[in-house]
Amino acid sequence: MPDANDSLLNRLTKAPLVADPKRAKAQLRDFIDRVRDEPESAALLEHLDEGLFRDLLLGLADHSPFLWQLIVNDPARVARLAFSSPEEAHRAIIEGQSNLFRELRSGAITRDDAVRAFRQNRNAHALLVAMADIGGLWGTEQVTQALSDFADASVAGGVNLVLTEMADLGRVSLVNPDQPGEGSGFTVLALGKHGAGELNYSSDIDLVIFFDPDTTILRDPSEAATIYTRIAQQLAKLLQERTADGYVHRVDYRLRPDPGSTPTAVSLASAYVYYETVGQNWERAALIKARPVAGDLAVGQNFLDELRPFIWRKYFDFASIADVHAMKRQIHAVRGHDQIAVAGHDIKLGRGGIREIEFFVQTQQLVFGGRRPALRGRRTLDMLKALHDEGWITAHARDELSDAYRFLRTIEHRLQMVADEQTQRLPADEEQLKRFAKFCGYPNLKAFSKALTDQAKIVQGHYALLFEEGPELASDAGSLVFTGSDNDPDTLATLQRMGFHEPERTAETVRGWHFGRRPAIQSARAREVLTELTPALLSALGGTADPDGALAALDRAFGRMPAAVELLTILQSHDRLRLLFADLLGTAPRLADTVAQSPHVLDALIDPAFGTPTTDDETIETQVRQLIGPPRDFEDFLDRVRDAARLMRFITGARLLSGVISPTQTGEAYAAIARAVIRASFDEVRRAFEVEHGIVLGSRIAILGLGRLGSRELTAGSDLDLVVIYDFDENARESTGPRSLDVVVYYTRLTQRLVSALTVPTRRGLLYEVDLRLRPQGGKGPVASQFKGFLAYQEAEADLWEHMALTRARVLAGDDDFGADVTESVKDILTAKRDPKKVFKEVRAMRELIAQEKGDGDPWDLKLARGGLTDLDFIAQGLVLASANEHPLLVGLSVEGTFAKAQAAGLLDDDDARTLIEAHKMLNDVFQWQRLTIEGKFDAGAVPPVILKRLATVAGLPSAKVLVEQMQEIYRKVSAIFVASVG
Repeated sequence: MPDANDSLLNRLTKAPLVADPKRAKAQLRDFIDRVRDEPESAALLEHLDEGLFRDLLLGLADHSPFLWQLIVNDPARVARLAFSSPEEAHRAIIEGQSNLFRELRSGAITRDDAVRAFRQNRNAHALLVAMADIGGLWGTEQVTQALSDFADASVAGGVNLVLTEMADLGRVSLVNPDQPGEGSGFTVLALGKHGAGELNYSSDIDLVIFFDPDTTILRDPSEAATIYTRIAQQLAKLLQERTADGYVHRVDYRLRPDPGSTPTAVSLASAYVYYETVGQNWERAALIKARPVAGDLAVGQNFLDELRPFIWRKYFDFASIADVHAMKRQIHAVRGHDQIAVAGHDIKLGRGGIREIEFFVQTQQLVFGGRRPALRGRRTLDMLKALHDEGWITAHARDELSDAYRFLRTIEHRLQMVADEQTQRLPADEEQLKRFAKFCGYPNLKAFSKALTDQAKIVQGHYALLFEEGPELASDAGSLVFTGSDNDPDTLATLQRMGFHEPERTAETVRGWHFGRRPAIQSARAREVLTELTPALLSALGGTADPDGALAALDRAFGRMPAAVELLTILQSHDRLRLLFADLLGTAPRLADTVAQSPHVLDALIDPAFGTPTTDDETIETQVRQLIGPPRDFEDFLDRVRDAARLMRFITGARLLSGVISPTQTGEAYAAIARAVIRASFDEVRRAFEVEHGIVLGSRIAILGLGRLGSRELTAGSDLDLVVIYDFDENARESTGPRSLDVVVYYTRLTQRLVSALTVPTRRGLLYEVDLRLRPQGGKGPVASQFKGFLAYQEAEADLWEHMALTRARVLAGDDDFGADVTESVKDILTAKRDPKKVFKEVRAMRELIAQEKGDGDPWDLKLARGGLTDLDFIAQGLVLASANEHPLLVGLSVEGTFAKAQAAGLLDDDDARTLIEAHKMLNDVFQWQRLTIEGKFDAGAVPPVILKRLATVAGLPSAKVLVEQMQEIYRKVSAIFVASVG
């Protein structure tokens, strides 16, 4: 029998004050009646007439529906706890919780029994801790440690139970069935207060789960992610599913790396990469408290050891102060946290609350812990002492903050004992607050309020000494406050001055961001940066031509992004990028979408090279290949080439938007990027293909670009028109590799592999759309053409429109010597003698056919509108085919170059040539901007007015209306020349 003097009942020193004695006594009488009916609890009767134990029960009956229900539901449990040593009872519950898996494995209990026992143990422990705490037996440190010990036992026992079940199902093979976690490669880390061993009474437990995919307990290592995620999910269900017996713990897995896009269980390799590349200061702060609690403890500890350089910086890390303080100001932006109060005050997040003490400690740990190992502990009170011992804070600060921490944690526990809710907010109702003050042992609300505000002021004073005052949540333009649910009149006025026409909608949008309505900005780090950035970001958006439209575009971008913290951090750091990004949102949604997908592309805009562009093929190819780098394998290459192309295309578009390059240079740059991508992709495809299928002796290949790709007028949205031509020694009928192929099949598959490499969507998105329909016989012909057959077809079977397409042909990749032969042969085709009248007749017929099939009445369709870019192209192509025999210098020129050369040769009069050149320049400029701004069909009725205004500005005109009028005049003049020249 335990020593009676050591029992909980005999060690009580205090009890809560009762607010409603009549009600509490009535409830106690009902409990006494139940005790009389249960022999196992009858020994309690002599302690229910008077004494501290009776007073304790009256206080619980009066103030805590949760605890009172635990008491009346099981009087025998109350008796066992009352007559036991609290420490012995605690150890027995912990042992029982840890070892339920053994009883299940032995067959002593069923799984339903285990689930019930998990919850009954939690109920017993919750009641024990509450009575030991409220009754004055245990101080703050003992209470929080006991709660943490029980959480450890629950998690460890739960993991062991789930692993045992998985072993019974044959999914895993345990190294040691008596210790299932041992050698499992599955480790559970506790973070937050649980990890620190200072868990609060009714807290979630913050867990992160990592696994080693090379563990030996799996039959198939490729199933590691699936099986370990299943184990994590089963653990959460075991602990937090509510039954008639309640629950054990609410589990929060959201502190794992990138929770929005990772499974519940994360591989160690992925975790290392994440923390080493994008880990944030708040994650460093969280990992200070990390502790392995279940599963393979050795793996967990080794993981934390490996992460030490991430958590603990080699030099004093003062930048962490700004980061942590920004998080605190973020919290204060929420109503109810911005002042020291009593009614409705949040004692954790509010001014002078628990979080300020934790931040005070953790920030100094982050700053100094890399050089001071003594500051790497987990517990707040221990680290307050260490900070003093290491000389960073005074004894006065240590003692006052320690006392405040114990006081606030006690209040926190009382709040959570009322209804077993994870709350830190005091009652807002005065009567409820008076009752709660008595639960905390204060005779009246005045005494409680003074104690609370005195402690909060002490905390706030020490916190303020550590942190300099941060930036105000306002801009130079005026107040910007987005807290609460109502609009602040001063904020609406500020937004209106900034240029927003609908300030109420703007305020609601920004408020939604702060409330986490967009998943991309729900993380603490994202909202922390957003709080800092909002005034400057709104100022930048307000400076655009359409602030409301730009804000709406940003909101849509947040809605599509998985996470926005990288983008927000970049914008926070650079004024210039902020202004440019605001411009992108308003006038180039296509580019803004690219930023939303890959925020790092903005880095290129602050590179000095941004202002010194080149459109040279060789230089751009060098840049693209450098960006691709050495891929690990072909799949990695596909991702890398997409990243490189996205970045290069973004830079090109941004240069056009910024006025660094002209629309003509933009077309040349886009074409050079496509050429580089095709060449790099072909090299990679060819290398892999030859490993598998060998080579064809004496063979050669050339890849031609046609259309805008060939003429170096590519736009942001252009497809790639390609033709593949090959030649080979006809004595070689098949390839030399281990899986040899017939020559025709060889080049067909090689071409298909290339097209697939250029078009297949990967996790990094799309690269290009490819069109092979300009090859001989179009869609009916082979995807790759033998050189001899290509020439025969062009000489004997090709329609004139196919020769028109060849006027823009350019060899992009393949074997250089063969490419020169193909180029010369194409020139021979184009300079063949033709009847000009027949040429122009067919050109005209082709134009009419296109008009019938696709229409020509939309003035904003610059290609198809009668007198638009198609007419200009056809005039130029007709001139080449009709006259190149006598004027071979017409071959290989741009459209405008063709017109200029035709003028010099007397094929166009001066006025017509000038009109055509100016028309092409203007329409091509506007066309480049159209494709830059809008993806898909350009519907002027749906396009934001700011974009139409930008297009007018590009043309040097005051408005979109004037631009349309000018285009109509151009169309009229070009149509007239088309009829005169071609008709």
